[in-house]
Amino acid sequence: MTTTSRLSPIHPGEIFREEFLVPMGLTAYGVARACGIPRTRLERLARAETPITADTALRLAKFFGTSAAFWMNLQARFDLERRGDEVMAEIERIKPIAETQAA
Repeated sequence: MTTTSRLSPIHPGEIFREEFLVPMGLTAYGVARACGIPRTRLERLARAETPITADTALRLAKFFGTSAAFWMNLQARFDLERRGDEVMAEIERIKPIAETQAA
């Protein structure tokens, strides 16, 4: 019997830290100061303790030259994957409307 293991969902804070802060030699404090937000918000984000809000996404997008959608999509994907893992058994019991109407 073969078992497949799935990787845990990646928190957007890990992307923020590993793809932006570390390679660019930045600190959460410096980015927070440049973006006009509390340093604790970005420190908690970098530690994967808090989600990205729309406000944070807009500010990070401006600072890094990305889009706000990039940051929000990271958060949405993380939330969907994490929640999907939690409720998969329930989701599997839902019958698509096409199946119920064909009967």
